[in-house]
Parts: sequence; structure tokens; C-alpha cells
Amino acid sequence: MFELSQRVVLLVEDNADDELMTLRAFRKSNLHNPVVVVRDGAEALDYLFLQGQHAGRDPSIWPQVVLLDLHLPRIDGLEVLRRIRTHEQTRNLPVVILTSSKEERDLVEGYQLGVNSFVHKPVDVTEFFEAVRQLGMYWLVLNELPSTAATRKSA
Repeated sequence: MFELSQRVVLLVEDNADDELMTLRAFRKSNLHNPVVVVRDGAEALDYLFLQGQHAGRDPSIWPQVVLLDLHLPRIDGLEVLRRIRTHEQTRNLPVVILTSSKEERDLVEGYQLGVNSFVHKPVDVTEFFEAVRQLGMYWLVLNELPSTAATRKSA
């Protein structure tokens, strides 16, 4: 099992302000886990499937959780989720949609596609920090996952 500080977060976020706030919220919560930031859906899939600019990355570094925005350039978040859930190597990867979308259809489709959690980004900075802190505590500290080898084949 990974040490808590080695549990990687994949943050899929195209908004620089939301990225910065999320990273600050992790630091303020004393969650010092590595956070890999990708800025669009295509790059997220490249990272997960070790292709494109991420083809040479270390395949043993695997996210503990994906924080996924919905409104992304190139490939939207729901399509990223769809592709994550259709591949054996990523099917069980925890995915949390972290979005400003208030659309009921996004919520419904996210759960139909197998999202683990759907969280609206609070507008208030203090509430946003608290939401990210709670997400981090749950997914990085409290939640237990099977070992990487048991949940996915080598990419």
C-alpha cells in the first residue's frame, strides 16, 4: 500500500484560478500528496493511458483519485469519464466530478456513467477550501482501495 503522501491526485481542470485554489486548499489542509494537473480531457486520457506526451511517464505512478471538471477543452469531462469506465485498466479508478455546473442532466449522466461522487464547486472561497479539504481527507486518507496490481493490468 502507498504511504499517504504518495497517493497521487489527478486534477483535470482548465481554469487556472480553480486549479490554484484547489492546490492551495490541499496545502492548507496539510494534504501534501502529489497532484498531477492536466488542463483538458484529451491530456487526462493521455496521462491515464500512457500515450501522447505522457507515453513515457512512470506507469507505477497511478492516481488514487481523479478530480474531474466537466467543461473542458478538446474532450469534455463526461466523455473522459465514459472512456475511463470502458477500459479495464481504469474501470475502478475513483472519479469525483468537481464542477461549477448546476445542470441536472450533468449530474444524472455523471452517475449513469459511474462517477463516484459529484461535487458542485462552491463560489465562496472558504466553502471551496472546505469542500476540497473534505474530498482530500476522504479519498486520500480514509478511503481504502485494492492494490494497484489487483485493480488494473499494466498499461
